[in-house]
Amino acid sequence: MKVRIEDTCTSCGLCVDTCPEVFEMGPDMAQVLVDEVPPEFEEAVQQAAEECPVEAIIVE
Repeated sequence: MKVRIEDTCTSCGLCVDTCPEVFEMGPDMAQVLVDEVPPEFEEAVQQAAEECPVEAIIVE
């Protein structure tokens, strides 16, 4: 699984709270820390994508 964050991110921090192993806050918006999401974090990443208030998290 791959994940990316679009520039519509509002830096609310929900993804970082949900899965800090994969997401971190950058200077302007959240950032993805990994190229490939480890299997043990896939469920948390999917949850973060579903709960993102501006749908900026794209799971591929």
